[in-house]
Amino acid sequence: MSDTRRRVKVYTLNEDRQWDDRGTGHVSSTFVERLKGISLLVRAESDGSLLLESKISPNTAYQKQQDTLIVWSEADNYDLALSFQEKAGCDEIWEKICQVQGKDPALDITQDPIDESEEERFEEIQETSHLVELPPCELSRLEEIADLVTSVLSSPIRREKLALALMSEGYIKKLLGLFRVCEDLDNREGLHHLYEIVRGVLFLNKAALFEVMFSDDCIMDVVGCLEYDPALVQPKRHREFLTKTAKFKEVIPITDSELRQKIHQTYRVQYIQDIILPTPSVFEENFLSTLTSFIFFNKVEIVSMLQEDEKFLTEVFAQLTDEATEDSKRRELVNFVKEFCAFSQTLQPQNRDAFFKTLANLGILPALEIVMGMDDLQVRAAATDIFSYLVEFSPSMVREFVMQEPQQTDDDVLLINVVIKQMICDSDPELGGAVQLMGLLRTLIDPENMLASTNKTEKTEFLSFFYKYCMHVLTAPLLANTAHDKSSKDLQEGSTKINPVCPDNFQTAQLLALILELLTFCVEHHTYHIKTYIMNKDLLRRVLVLMNSKHTFLALCALRFMRRIIGLKDEYYNRYIIKGNLFEPVINALLDNGTRYNLLNSAIIELFEFIKVEDIKSLIAHIVDNFYKALESIEYVQTFKGLKGRYEQEKDRQSQRLNRSVETVIFPSCRYRRDARSLDEDEELWFNDDDDDDDGEAVEKRMEDDFSDTYGKYMEAKKGDLRWYHSINLPGDFSKITDATYQQFDFACASLCRFSCFSQTALVGLVDYPDDEDEEEEDEEEEQSPRKRPRLSS
Repeated sequence: MSDTRRRVKVYTLNEDRQWDDRGTGHVSSTFVERLKGISLLVRAESDGSLLLESKISPNTAYQKQQDTLIVWSEADNYDLALSFQEKAGCDEIWEKICQVQGKDPALDITQDPIDESEEERFEEIQETSHLVELPPCELSRLEEIADLVTSVLSSPIRREKLALALMSEGYIKKLLGLFRVCEDLDNREGLHHLYEIVRGVLFLNKAALFEVMFSDDCIMDVVGCLEYDPALVQPKRHREFLTKTAKFKEVIPITDSELRQKIHQTYRVQYIQDIILPTPSVFEENFLSTLTSFIFFNKVEIVSMLQEDEKFLTEVFAQLTDEATEDSKRRELVNFVKEFCAFSQTLQPQNRDAFFKTLANLGILPALEIVMGMDDLQVRAAATDIFSYLVEFSPSMVREFVMQEPQQTDDDVLLINVVIKQMICDSDPELGGAVQLMGLLRTLIDPENMLASTNKTEKTEFLSFFYKYCMHVLTAPLLANTAHDKSSKDLQEGSTKINPVCPDNFQTAQLLALILELLTFCVEHHTYHIKTYIMNKDLLRRVLVLMNSKHTFLALCALRFMRRIIGLKDEYYNRYIIKGNLFEPVINALLDNGTRYNLLNSAIIELFEFIKVEDIKSLIAHIVDNFYKALESIEYVQTFKGLKGRYEQEKDRQSQRLNRSVETVIFPSCRYRRDARSLDEDEELWFNDDDDDDDGEAVEKRMEDDFSDTYGKYMEAKKGDLRWYHSINLPGDFSKITDATYQQFDFACASLCRFSCFSQTALVGLVDYPDDEDEEEEDEEEEQSPRKRPRLSS
């Protein structure tokens, strides 16, 4: 079978009855050996990964919808859908599915939940009658009508014929008339049949029927029929809720009667779908697709009509920002704008862009700046939801507005500072609002969604603005709760677990954890700005005070902040940590945790393991030099022994490197010969040319004068040089060197700088001047004398 690829989106139905997009790719139908059958494969167009692998089972019911959609269910509560870019691709895959199942591709569903004999019986009815013959609309025939409506739901053709019959005979209004009669007579059996009938008519999924059922004359009777579910002991009171409890509030009078009717209708139909109708199965969900579309297009029409009425929206924002507006009125206005923004989510992307640009031009952001600072909790909550819609739509639009504010207002009333204060002052014990606001702040300061314009200034300008005007507001609770208490230094050892400056209040600890999460995000995504702020405020030291908190989650947040800093492997941060001895609170927390094997223990060990694996030499040396004695007893992991091993290896490497380079440091004028027995050819030519030079003696005299000028400085540094070599464990007993030894050593150095080169095994002369035979004889006598040069290697 050919492997035909088509571009599709893969969807799965979640628990909230919403379709989740799993990715875009290309679909093919091919034989899969592992599944032993023809299967649908979807591979991602981005990286070729497998998005879907589903065997076409002979008994699985596939349904084709709207020419470009194929829906099916593979298991309980696991529904799948393929949305095709082109109708041709959908038709081709549909034919493959029908070919595997032996079905006619002309059908929109491959399986019916009724047996074959009943299917044949209904087909005979279809052939003999153009329309389904409806029983007379009488009380005595309600059961027959209910059976008919229920039986046709499994067949698209029969549903179509029944819908035509219902519309042609005005049958819906007759049924609703019977409902009023049954309710007056308290005929429960008839009311239960009417529930089944109305529910079945909704599942016919026909917009023309919906227009009749949801009209002002009929919709409340439809709701009444749906109150009498046979599964309930007592009927629900949906009509009472819609007419008495739910009140329509006009924040600004709506003069357009068509718009008013559309708003009422949309609310009631949404109530029917979300509240009255039970959660549908996968096939019933498909039956209600037209109902969902009905609500969707109603909302689009409402938003468009309101958006076109400029006087209406202008009046809304004028009253919203007017100080004279009563609190109750302002609350209604904010809730209206929130609902308005929620409706806008149904718009197509281009229409949604125009909608939010209209709101921005009308002054939505200055209005939010005012209402988010109010004391009314409901107003603040609604304003936060509106702000979230705006940030989700265009973070750049919000950033552009806030960067213009410092020119015309004080720091305290900046929009971002108002948002931060709302996060800090959230009265909810679970900090639900604070979590939402923290997410919005993170979106605003995320460089990934900042526009890469031609001048590329948005990131730089906004981050500079944020750190100048807003960061101090964000970190104020953290700094206030970690202020250094000098008296705490007088506490006895072992009493540091509960630090007096650490917050014991759970809500405060949660707030600090949110702030630390945002700061950790800054460390990961901002470089220069957050680094400068941490250094200037000594922020890491203050954060690590929270390692003493009794709330483990807060200590872990503090540790995560340090871990992100160390993870950057920035020596600037490393020097800051070493200078401040900032590992001490972490190691104290590890030791205080004792032998408990918990998340805190694992997180701290992971931090040190990272330092070991990444071989961060400066931190390893600092940890081993200052804390190894306290850590060497921890043997259930090899991390700390590994750090010690890394430390020793580096120390040995340095010693070897210095041993090899000691000649260069002590005798910087010496030159090494590649072969101890023969002169380098280039050097020999150079010296031969030098012998023929008439100015050779003058050059030699000048070199001796230069040497005598620097000799005094050399004498001063000699003791320090030798003792420094001794401190790095060079071989030899330097501790017994006396002043007389230094004098002998300096004499030897002066000679060697002219005539020889030092090595660990021998002293080999580099230059053999023919005029220096007398000096060589003196050197031989000196070597035979008891006063020998000290050796730097054994």
